[in-house]
Amino acid sequence: MDLQLKDKTALVTGSTAGIGLAIARKLAVEGAKVTIAGRIQAKLDAAVESIRIAGGASVNGVLADSATTEGAAALLKAAPFVDILVNNLGIYEIKNFSDITDEEWRRYFEVNVLSGVRLARAYFPGMLKRDWGRIIFISSESALVTPGAMIHYGMTKTAQLAVARGLAGLTKGTKVTVNSVLPGPTRSEGIIDFMKSRASDPAAPAEQIEAEFFAKGRPSSLLQRMIEPDEIANLVAYVASPLSSAISGAALRVDGGVTPTI
Repeated sequence: MDLQLKDKTALVTGSTAGIGLAIARKLAVEGAKVTIAGRIQAKLDAAVESIRIAGGASVNGVLADSATTEGAAALLKAAPFVDILVNNLGIYEIKNFSDITDEEWRRYFEVNVLSGVRLARAYFPGMLKRDWGRIIFISSESALVTPGAMIHYGMTKTAQLAVARGLAGLTKGTKVTVNSVLPGPTRSEGIIDFMKSRASDPAAPAEQIEAEFFAKGRPSSLLQRMIEPDEIANLVAYVASPLSSAISGAALRVDGGVTPTI
């Protein structure tokens, strides 16, 4: 299927590994001119090279911390306008609610929420003026069913949904869309250690740990397995394409879990 992304310009944050890298690679292979960001030059260079090896003809790496005002300014200088903005940058960890400090609450909001708000605020007016654009927030199932051990993380993911839905309401009658994608547990850096920390036997084989995690920790998941980053990238690429013109203001879950009634 031709996603009609040839020569569309795209910026993907948090894009040197995992979901973000998979999204950037998919968009580039589909013909988009992609800008990625990273804080470590060697890791950024490796990500750019991997996208080129996969067949992405146009990819640009920018050394910048997307979570800061300085980093956002560097990205805006490198890519003054984009057709597609994918706000993927995010951090997470397990922590008891009573141990989360004010500073940590602010840090999570700064990285997971405000980083995307800054870029959306900068690119959104241009999209409206050109009458075409896509803003996609990579949220999480935790936005709807927040784990007790990750309340600070879940808060930021719910906030992303609010921002995305509010922006979508400002696009009425235009060809600009704003959506959220909500992955369940995804195979990425650190996820095995995360599951081991929740396992009854951390020394068990990876397959056993994964099965136990879904049986006990994610019983509502219809997939009952880890999602591969490329599976999320395929959905994001479609939502970013002209083919998804009738989808806006949506929160699209990838894990097949049950969405609670609010």
